[in-house]
Amino acid sequence: MEHVWLRGVAEQFGIAGGLRQLGGEYDLNFRGRTSEGDVIVKAMRPQGEPALVDQQCAAINHALATDPTLPLPRLLPAGGNRFWQNVPDAQGQQRMVWVQRAFTGIPMGEAGPQPPAVLAELGALTARLDLALRDFKVTAAPDAAKWDLTEAGWIKPHLDVLEGARRTLVAGIVAAFEALKPALDRLPRQTIHNDLNDFNILVQPRLGEPARISGLIDFGDMTDGPRVCEIAIAAAYAILDHETPEAALAALVAGYHDVSALSAEEIGLIWPLVRMRLAVSVVNSTIEAKGRPNDPYVTISQAPAWRLLENPAIDGELMGARLRNACGLPVTDAAGRIASWIAAQRGSFAPVLGRALDGLPVGSLGIAEATIPQNPFELRADEARNLGTGLGITQEWWLGQYGEPRLVYTDKAFRKGPWLASNRRTIHMAVDVFGPAGEPVRAPLASKVALAENRKGHLDYGGVVILEHRTPAGDIFHTLYGHLAADGAAKLKPGQEIAAGEAFAKLGPAEENGGWEPHLHFQLALTLDGMGHDWPGVADPDDWALWQAICPNPAALLNLPDETVAYQAIDEAALLIERKTRFGANLKLSYKKPVTFLRGWRHHLFDAMGRPYLDAYNNVPHVGHAHPRIRKVAMDQLARMNSNTRYLHPAPMALAQRLTAKLPKELEVCFFVNSGSEANELALRLARAASGGYDIVTPDHGYHGNTTGAIDISAYKFNKPNMGGRKPWVQLVDVADDYRGRFRRDDADRALHYAQQVDGALAAIAERGGKVAGFIAETFPSVGGQIIPPPGYLAAVYERIRAAGGICIADEVQTGLGRLGDYYFGFEQQGVQPDIVVLGKPLGNGHPIGALITTRAIAERFAEGPEYFSTFGGSNLSCRIAAEVLDIVEEEGLSANAKAMGDKLLAGMRALMDDYPCVGDVRGIGLFLGLELVTDRETLEPATDAAAHVMNRLREMRILVGREGPADNILKIRPPLTVGADDVEMILDRLRICLREVEAAR
Repeated sequence: MEHVWLRGVAEQFGIAGGLRQLGGEYDLNFRGRTSEGDVIVKAMRPQGEPALVDQQCAAINHALATDPTLPLPRLLPAGGNRFWQNVPDAQGQQRMVWVQRAFTGIPMGEAGPQPPAVLAELGALTARLDLALRDFKVTAAPDAAKWDLTEAGWIKPHLDVLEGARRTLVAGIVAAFEALKPALDRLPRQTIHNDLNDFNILVQPRLGEPARISGLIDFGDMTDGPRVCEIAIAAAYAILDHETPEAALAALVAGYHDVSALSAEEIGLIWPLVRMRLAVSVVNSTIEAKGRPNDPYVTISQAPAWRLLENPAIDGELMGARLRNACGLPVTDAAGRIASWIAAQRGSFAPVLGRALDGLPVGSLGIAEATIPQNPFELRADEARNLGTGLGITQEWWLGQYGEPRLVYTDKAFRKGPWLASNRRTIHMAVDVFGPAGEPVRAPLASKVALAENRKGHLDYGGVVILEHRTPAGDIFHTLYGHLAADGAAKLKPGQEIAAGEAFAKLGPAEENGGWEPHLHFQLALTLDGMGHDWPGVADPDDWALWQAICPNPAALLNLPDETVAYQAIDEAALLIERKTRFGANLKLSYKKPVTFLRGWRHHLFDAMGRPYLDAYNNVPHVGHAHPRIRKVAMDQLARMNSNTRYLHPAPMALAQRLTAKLPKELEVCFFVNSGSEANELALRLARAASGGYDIVTPDHGYHGNTTGAIDISAYKFNKPNMGGRKPWVQLVDVADDYRGRFRRDDADRALHYAQQVDGALAAIAERGGKVAGFIAETFPSVGGQIIPPPGYLAAVYERIRAAGGICIADEVQTGLGRLGDYYFGFEQQGVQPDIVVLGKPLGNGHPIGALITTRAIAERFAEGPEYFSTFGGSNLSCRIAAEVLDIVEEEGLSANAKAMGDKLLAGMRALMDDYPCVGDVRGIGLFLGLELVTDRETLEPATDAAAHVMNRLREMRILVGREGPADNILKIRPPLTVGADDVEMILDRLRICLREVEAAR
């Protein structure tokens, strides 16, 4: 034992195996193990005050007596009536030592930023602790009064320890604190913990669900103070390095409020107090670091504290409204009165555009109704100038809706993070009135100009005016008028009064209004807190509840019913119920929380509220979602004809020429069908016709489609319950998995050993009196776990099958057409030439088409049977789309991109293995990749729950991946071939977070 002076304590409490020292600013903390579980040994600094320790123990026991389920330390009696004892340390100085049961879990500071659900739980537990301590009286105060937030002004004389901009920043925080100090001093006081920092809060990470708060520890800094100080201290550390600190703080405060209601005054103090606590932290750590330069404890939170304090994206003025809204309170005291007054006056306001608006057509630019813009990341100028035409609206006057999720806001300013799939603002917070440029714009009621300016940026407001209004009760609200003519706005002056119905501006032409089709953006705001005169006109869906409260539907000011211009979003809960009602229960949805997608572009999908997701899973949109060239070809062909294959047409011939040009010359005959399943079913027929046999050899856990014949050869399906199992004419061999399979990478002959299993399969066929028809395999097994067979495997297999008279079928649905980068088809990597190649869903980029290409000899044997016909297989439309897909792969360099991005992603994921032992293997070629999770790298125990956790967490982080393998422990990554370097960085960044969570939960 390193600290031999604690040996007696260890023996007294049955601690075996030594003590591990933990962190602490002044006192010593150790962890040890007993037969009844782990304990924490706390040794107070020398000359500590017994009254402080007695007080801590009494407070803990008091709180537990009041609320027994609080996650607080359970103290072990030290003898007599005390929970502590005096022990001389190595220097002979007396220390008070006490022992308590340890908690499961780790400090929140080690676990990393927590999701809102965990922070809400923390808020609720903080409230429960405050309630449990409110009638406990603090009689002994700690020496470190510097942590009493009500006295935080002590740092003001010490600001010279900071430099430059940081000193200025903290000086501003101190000034704000001094301004609120009288209000803080008026609040009721009670006993509070006073130090719920992220290392005094323990969390128990869990897979598949949020962590839970498992412990609140260290009562050594208890003091008497307002409960908002308790909230601010807990929040200050809990939101450090959080990607959305505002939402994190709101979740914590709402959790507290749900248990113990806060007043509006208290809520308004929380954010300034959070900042002041962090200011104290950075000033104190800077001072302490000068005297203890080698002690990491004193600076442990300094860097993240500065990152939060210096974060320019946090709008402090808006925080009060955000927290009030999170607690279910009006965003201002006057908000409810203003909204009620406006609603009561509906129908009596002066017409804003000099005419009645009821009866006008209502158009929708919503994601569910519109395809504007075609590229959701770039609104073209012609699209912005012709919104109505794009929607098929022919009238000059029409209305655009409030609360509508739109993709037309494509500038980077609308994005809230570094990635294309980061949160972006999409929800329109105004009503649009489209009409002719030059139409006068009038005040709906008596007003005063608050702002008038011309914002000339592309797709900005152009001329914009904000008017101030006052209700008879004296409550102030504002309206904004955007996309005005430049000259009208220029003539107005702040403070200028405008009468009800008075024209003060005109609708601007596109040249002056930011480049838009002429219209009025009409928006109402019940408060300017956090907005000033730079109003956001569009909200992040994740913040919609807040912005809906600040900027409600302005329909009443236009003398319209709210429902006339209120967007009706898809009811996703009802949609899910309807799906369960109308479809079979075994038609499954992806992810623990299903997601509704309405638009796609390249390698991104957009949900019903316009949130973007990085699609790293779907190999169907081979060249990207909604490719404009495919759309153009499809529209062109549908305008001509789409019929069956009994007639001559150049499209099937053109597709056949393109496909065979990429294949060995012997593979020259094509059959076009509607899917990979159909193509594999057809492949079985050809193999049987050509070989005269019936039996099939195939790797275990393979998947070849959903037709009856395809399922019969797909162990992934026929081994499931109620599927009847393996047919006698199907022989299984092992998947050539050299990571966890029978023959592994340390075996130089593993390819041959796997191939030799075919000998046993052929012998079994002979024993049952059968004859082999062929061997079929996904060239690189996907459902089997994104497997790359060892070199030489297929060559040895094909040799054996052909020697027995069988046909070799390569199922290239998952791997063909350039996905592998260096190889157009997977069989090329294996150095073999199949007799039949099968292609499926990627060939049509989502349009139903499959293909089978074979030799003339095999095709002729098949032709000796009955006529082959597929009504829609090889239709004019399908063939033109498929040919365009092949051209796009070639002309846009997508094979080269698959190699470059695949290599980058593969290298990045392999680098993660150094930090995260749960990653057992990373494998793949091009954009066909797998990451296998294990609980132990020696035993290779599959980490199935961990894989499910990572997949669902990535979905929460706006990245779609799949999960495969016999144990469902392999993350499947196979994005459209358009994926870029930034997307790869996002995947790696988010993966790192998820893997850290997995390790924390182990």
